[in-house]
Amino acid sequence: MNYSIKNIFTMGFSVFASDLGAIELDNYKTRLLNTISPNSYGISTKDKLFRESLKNCDFLVLDGVYFALSSILLQGKNIQKNQGPDVFYHFMSRVNKLGGKVFFLGAAPKTLEKIEERSKVDFPNLKVASFSPPYKPEFSEEENDQMVDAINAFGPDVLFVGMTCPKQEKWSYTNKSKLNANLICCVGAVFDWYAGNQNEIHPLWWKLRLAWLKRTIDRPEILKRYPNICIFFIHLFLALIGIKKYKYGRF
Repeated sequence: MNYSIKNIFTMGFSVFASDLGAIELDNYKTRLLNTISPNSYGISTKDKLFRESLKNCDFLVLDGVYFALSSILLQGKNIQKNQGPDVFYHFMSRVNKLGGKVFFLGAAPKTLEKIEERSKVDFPNLKVASFSPPYKPEFSEEENDQMVDAINAFGPDVLFVGMTCPKQEKWSYTNKSKLNANLICCVGAVFDWYAGNQNEIHPLWWKLRLAWLKRTIDRPEILKRYPNICIFFIHLFLALIGIKKYKYGRF
């Protein structure tokens, strides 16, 4: 099935508003897929490199459904939901059908072992490899080279990066040109869900658009994100009353 790619510009970002099937998996260049939510929007107002990684990636998909309120209220247009788990399962299934390769970068070694073991059962046609980087805010040049070399030696169709936001987006954006992978997907908490370290959110919570509440109940540390989320809603309100304006490519 052929899909066309459509983007909707809202709150300073061009957001992918099509089916994930429109994203081709080929060898002509490496492309980067990031996600945007009220939390990541808030972070982007304070972190220049993170903002650049979101604005300049090839595909910026809707992660937190509440970010779509901006396009609905400001333009009367909804954005198709393509949250982290949607991205993960979609591309795992597609690459499995192709008999291709996926690489997991991030998380602890035990978590990666669980991911690889489950992948063998759920997606038996996949070739899977992984690398666990050191748990630290920034990597040395040597550590970066080790990660890049491990990925390139495997040559994955899809590289999943799970090092938490905004580190994963900034690392992928900075190192994109060095990587031999068709598509890089920053998916964050999906690693722990798929490994079974955290319970996956029941589809009913997603349907009710209350997945954020279930995640907060399960992980109270998420409350630390709320100041960033508040920035999004404040800016949305200011845009609605005409005080804050956005131009394409800029805040």
